[in-house]
Amino acid sequence: MQDDAQLVFRCLEGDTDAYGELVKRYQGAVYATAYYYAGRYGSAEDIAQEAFMAAYRSLPWLKEAAKFGPWLKAIACRTAANWLRRNQRRLTLETPIPYRRHESIADLRQGPRGNLERDERFERIQLAIDALPERYRLPVVLRYLQELSYDEISVFTGESRDEIRGILQRAGQQLREALAGIESEEGTEKWRSANK
Repeated sequence: MQDDAQLVFRCLEGDTDAYGELVKRYQGAVYATAYYYAGRYGSAEDIAQEAFMAAYRSLPWLKEAAKFGPWLKAIACRTAANWLRRNQRRLTLETPIPYRRHESIADLRQGPRGNLERDERFERIQLAIDALPERYRLPVVLRYLQELSYDEISVFTGESRDEIRGILQRAGQQLREALAGIESEEGTEKWRSANK
């Protein structure tokens, strides 16, 4: 497998297949970054596509080919910010379509009540992620929603593997605390409702 620098050099020589390999390598991370900014799946797809196009056009100005991942992350963040400025009105009028998770046979056996509880649990997790400090959110999204490895996140963000591991450990602790707090509040609310 070729490293990023080799693929970048091939791209600069006119090999479009090499850029396709870079896109395949980073599409999950760029999409997760776009979703992190937009909060909408369709918008995230548009942003990711724009980011890859912008990166392709800017490739001749990349100074360190070995740092393609962090360079692409910066382009994805800038593209998302610009896209949001141009489309803010559209986003306020757009109803977010919930993410359609793949339903397994076990999910179908749970019935409507079980599915509702699962969806509520997913929403609580999303709210807890949104409450994390900004520096923690993107690594959490990359790790747990896009299922990237520590090494893949490290290459994309430009932070060391140990930094990513530390961020995810601290974020995990904060998520556990936040979710425990939400569940205890819900439990108290249910108890109050039942004892009125």
